[in-house]
Amino acid sequence: MYQLLIVDDEETVVDGLADTVPWETIGIETVHRAYSGHQALELVDAYAIDIVITDIRMPGISGVELIGRIRERSPRTKTILLSGHSEFEYAQEGLRQHASDYLLKPIRFDDLLASVARAIDRIREEWEDVVSHRRALDALRQHLPLLRADLLNELLQGRRFAAESLTEKLRMLEVELAAGDAVSLLLVRLEEPFAGSDPGSLSLFQYAIVNMAEEIFAGEFMLWAAKERHDYLVFLAKGVAPCGQPGESLRERERLENLAAQLQKSVNSYLKGTISIVASPWGAFPDDVATLYESSVAALRRRLGAESELFATWKEQHGADEGVHSLRLLYEPPLLQHLLEAGRWSTAEEKLEAIFEELEARFSDSLEHLLEAYYSIASVLSYIAHKNGRRLETVIAREFDLFAESGGLRSIGRLREWTRTSIERIRADMEHEVKETRTSVVQQVHEYIERHLTGDVSLQAIAGHVHLHPVYLSRVYKLETGESLSDYLYRFRMNTAAHLLKGTDDKIYEIAERLGYAHPPYFIKVFKKEFGMTPQEYRDGK
Repeated sequence: MYQLLIVDDEETVVDGLADTVPWETIGIETVHRAYSGHQALELVDAYAIDIVITDIRMPGISGVELIGRIRERSPRTKTILLSGHSEFEYAQEGLRQHASDYLLKPIRFDDLLASVARAIDRIREEWEDVVSHRRALDALRQHLPLLRADLLNELLQGRRFAAESLTEKLRMLEVELAAGDAVSLLLVRLEEPFAGSDPGSLSLFQYAIVNMAEEIFAGEFMLWAAKERHDYLVFLAKGVAPCGQPGESLRERERLENLAAQLQKSVNSYLKGTISIVASPWGAFPDDVATLYESSVAALRRRLGAESELFATWKEQHGADEGVHSLRLLYEPPLLQHLLEAGRWSTAEEKLEAIFEELEARFSDSLEHLLEAYYSIASVLSYIAHKNGRRLETVIAREFDLFAESGGLRSIGRLREWTRTSIERIRADMEHEVKETRTSVVQQVHEYIERHLTGDVSLQAIAGHVHLHPVYLSRVYKLETGESLSDYLYRFRMNTAAHLLKGTDDKIYEIAERLGYAHPPYFIKVFKKEFGMTPQEYRDGK
């Protein structure tokens, strides 16, 4: 699905096109509105805008100047100019600035939809070239990306290199990083349908996503990519322009997150799958790399849970993983601890079943091996509960009595059942925590809208109030409520309007202002579309 931005200094033109054209019929998911060139540029910086429709003549930044600036910021964004017959020279200049199309006023909706549909086709063709099967295979055959990924994985696991040795490795692998560089880590979890793919297909998808990321971030960030131990993709990002010490450049931080959100959307549009992304704060290379990685894995589990296609950032530091020691499958990667930390519940269940099968096949008469498995599993469950700020006794309830008295688990069948029940309760507890957090976010959103209805209730303003990225907030809100935030805002305004019309003597223009409508005629038009009558007719009971 695609995002559209409509720009005009006349609010009624913008609102009319946004609300009356059936954009969803051609695949437009979100329609953004801007009433000046400056506001349009802010939205282009904040969101992954695919197509911009702009008037040519506007005060301040003209439409022609606007598309030139958009091309500098977002070269893949398509632009469509709206012009009058007398502005044909401006339109020619716009086309020289690589505008995709121009339309003459007055505009027919069919012509506008057709123009946007053509722009969507061009976007799709460009991305199909980027993620083509041949390009993915060619990248897979190259040895250099594999060697780079191996080195990055070593750094993620905390391996230390002598300064001269690391510098030489980076030079040989053509990785443009040096000690002390500010870096951020993006952790990408592949979801449906990628997760169920065979290993060969999964590798092609991973290479395609890496190619897409390099295209999206090109010119702004250097990316170093690898697949890590949980089968997640990791991107270590460094800004192309110097930003001083880690965390100093707020704009660079925001741009990194916006490009990451664009990668997420592009994977959905062109690979027909979903990914979730966690973006870390800035850290210093190479000293902070392992900490950024481990904390990002923990943030993915705690902030995103088992839901798909989400985006999150984190600021807090999480403790480092604790290892476990000695049964072959019990300690063979991926470790049970790592699987539970990453929220990979199904894989954890498969791992445990394999451990129990090994116990039955090789050590069915060995109490010592049974206790080895028991103590290892029990310690992992305690660790997971404690890391989430919970006591295991509270989470697993009466199962804790058997935990405290290991003699009650002296059979493989009893241990298998105890482990299954305990993990189910830990998972339910963690998912309940995620649910409570999202419920709290929705409540904060509703309270903000009620208090600021006459002011700025844009997605960006609301996201700033609840301290979440706008894309992440949109996903969480829809997951929790089943409707988009814009749909709720529209419904809330209409219901409030109906209440005020029946319950107060306020004039219609006063009600329109209270609901955030700058132009009463537009409020009347929207109200009539919703209720089938004008506000006055509704008040009169007609």
